[in-house]
Amino acid sequence: MITSCTAEKVLTVGQLATRSGVAVTALHFYESKGLIHSTRSSGNQRRYPRETLRRVAVIKMAQRLGIPLSTIHAALQTLPVDRAPSVNDWQRLSAQWREDLNQRIDRLLALRDQLDGCIGCGCLSLQSCPLRNCNDELGEHGPGPQLLEPGGEATP
Repeated sequence: MITSCTAEKVLTVGQLATRSGVAVTALHFYESKGLIHSTRSSGNQRRYPRETLRRVAVIKMAQRLGIPLSTIHAALQTLPVDRAPSVNDWQRLSAQWREDLNQRIDRLLALRDQLDGCIGCGCLSLQSCPLRNCNDELGEHGPGPQLLEPGGEATP
């Protein structure tokens, strides 16, 4: 006798958590933010379409890249809800995020390279500041650590 291998079409929250490697509480949070969706069983238990596994994988990858949840939400809204995101879907989403990631990488590299220098905070601690901010000249450029802000081209 030949038996067919058919996977369940829906997953419980526990099954989804186990398969995705994401805590049940995180899945509930994702659902509260509209990132994933469930239906309810007759016993009022959450049931997730199997396609949710790939959505959760996309969410996890985007979070690892440092993409804000609001941006992830906006991207997921462009995907069909009746199927798993495809390779083409992922390529489109990742292309949208690539430029932002490149800009953040550039900012992080600049921060790393300037980390041990003056941040232009305006503290006027001339005895301990490695670069003098005499007369708080950087204060003219705005509040906060001017040399660490994006576009912080001010020179002390």
